[in-house]
Amino acid sequence: GKTKSLPSVLIRRAIRRLEYIHFATSLNDLKVPPSNRLHALKEDREGQYSISINDQWRICFRFIEGDAYDVEITDYH
Repeated sequence: GKTKSLPSVLIRRAIRRLEYIHFATSLNDLKVPPSNRLHALKEDREGQYSISINDQWRICFRFIEGDAYDVEITDYH
């Protein structure tokens, strides 16, 4: 996929977080490490979850029966 808008210093961290999501079999798997800051989203993103890449960037996704869908990296600011 594209990494054009994601700062290059964050690409390795983003890839690591994407691997966490890929290998997770339940949402509980994503609570570690705590720096993921896993949480359910609300309002127009209800049904999605988010983990942090850093204070600004997040990975948002849906998690259904052990699989992630609609995975996107987004800038919260």
